[in-house]
Amino acid sequence: MDIAIPIFDNITALDAIGPYEVLSRLPDATVHFIASEPGPKRTENSMLALHADRALTDVPKPDVIVFPGGWGTRALTTDEPTLQWLRAAHETSQWTTSVCTGSLVLGAAGILEGLEATTHWLVLDALAKYGATPVSRRVVEQGKVITAAGVSSGIDMALTLAAHIAGEQYAQGIQLGIEYDPEPPFNSGSTEKASPEIVELVKEQRARLA
Repeated sequence: MDIAIPIFDNITALDAIGPYEVLSRLPDATVHFIASEPGPKRTENSMLALHADRALTDVPKPDVIVFPGGWGTRALTTDEPTLQWLRAAHETSQWTTSVCTGSLVLGAAGILEGLEATTHWLVLDALAKYGATPVSRRVVEQGKVITAAGVSSGIDMALTLAAHIAGEQYAQGIQLGIEYDPEPPFNSGSTEKASPEIVELVKEQRARLA
C-alpha cells in the first residue's frame, strides 16, 4: 500500500508526523513524503524541516492520500500543479484524507463539494466556499474522503483509517504500540471546553502569526 503525504514550506509538523506514526505501522505500507520538488520543507516556526524524498509526479497513484495543514496551505489552494496532482490522484485513490487546513486544499481541488468536512476551528467557515458543509467534529467520514480537525486530530483520523484498512483489532494494536492514551493537563482542547479568554488568546496569537 502506497501512502502519500505531501509536504511543503510552512507545514504544521504534527499534521504529517501524527498520521505517519500510525499509518507506517500498517502491514505492507510504504509512506512517501512528497512535494512539488524533493528536498527539505520548513515547518511553520522554521526550526524544524521535514524532507520530501520524491516529487508529486513520482507518486501519481497512491492508495492513500494524507494532506496535512499549516500556513503553507493558503498558497497551495491556488497552486495549479498541486491541485492537478491531487485531482488525478484522488480519482484512483482508495482513501483521500486531510488534517487541519489540508482540507482547504482538498476543497480547492473540488474534492469536498457536496460533502461534510472539518478543519481547524479558526477556519472552519472557509470550507463553505468550496461547496462543503462545515462540521465541528474531530473526524468526518464521507465515503472514501476523511477530514480531520486541527493538528492532533490527525492521529484520530489515522487510527480511524487504519481500522478501515486492517481491521479494528489491528488499529487498536497500533494505538497501544504508540501508547496513544491522551490525558491532557487542561480541559481546553476545543472551543466548547476552553474559556472565552483562552479562545480570544489563541485568535490573537494566530493573527500575529498571519
